[in-house]
Amino acid sequence: MNTLFILNDGPYGTERSYNALRLAKALSRTEGQSVRVFLMGDAVGCARAGQTVPQGYYNAGDMVRMAGAEVGLCGTCMDARGLRNEDIVEGARRSTLKALAEWTVQADKVLVF
Repeated sequence: MNTLFILNDGPYGTERSYNALRLAKALSRTEGQSVRVFLMGDAVGCARAGQTVPQGYYNAGDMVRMAGAEVGLCGTCMDARGLRNEDIVEGARRSTLKALAEWTVQADKVLVF
């Protein structure tokens, strides 16, 4: 089963991206599941490397890195926010809307947060 998560909200302020990443991680650990995560809009900030958060608070960059999923970031959204390829966590990569369209066609389920 192929599941695609599309995240739109920034890493902090709401818990939508946090909850999506938690679910993606849990699902990726389930036998027979293939998970992909696509970050667009403010959600590209979830994959920023070097985030510093208060002790005891979740770190969205770590969550992206440990999601157990293929992670793509909208390149246009990255550019609009001044996020460079070298600014993103290991395991995530710059991507395109064309790639998101292909992932959507290949997915059995699409969850949008």
